[in-house]
Amino acid sequence: MRMFVAAVPSPEALEHLEGFLAVRREAAPYRWTPLDQVHLTLAFTPDLPERKLDDALERLSRAAARRRTTRLEIAGGGAFPHADRARVLWAGVRPAAGEADDAVTTEVARLATGARAALAKAGAQVDGQRFRPHLTLARLGHPDNVTSWVRLLDAYVGPAWALDEVVLVASHLGEGPRRRPRHEVVEAFALSGA
Repeated sequence: MRMFVAAVPSPEALEHLEGFLAVRREAAPYRWTPLDQVHLTLAFTPDLPERKLDDALERLSRAAARRRTTRLEIAGGGAFPHADRARVLWAGVRPAAGEADDAVTTEVARLATGARAALAKAGAQVDGQRFRPHLTLARLGHPDNVTSWVRLLDAYVGPAWALDEVVLVASHLGEGPRRRPRHEVVEAFALSGA
């Protein structure tokens, strides 16, 4: 099963981002991520054996319970691999104003490490790329210069939201509208409130 562990911003944070992007989207013929699929990927596996799902659920529950609730905001942006030959346009995620930056950044990184370890210990092949907190906004059909978009996103700061749970999501390729992936939340895992 193709799956990922994600943190989903609050509906208010997503609606605020949508309001910022909606009037600008028509200027670029990119494949924009539908609002209901915008998320912060913490761990990804292209193949979790179905017989290992219960073990993965138990391990993810324990990993989430070890992490504390934090407050984040969507702010800034960038592109992969870089702005002048981008394939992906993204919005950044950072500690909310007033939060201890290092502590929150460390907590989110540890949450990602815990989610990856939980999937790996359950027998899944886990993507090993370096964790960089971001929300994918759009994918480009061919490399393009998105410097103006990155500058625009650099001026964006959304409302704070609480990262208090993570979700395990099954990604069904080609089953969504216009042959996009269909995402199905398998289970949610609460973080510690402490």
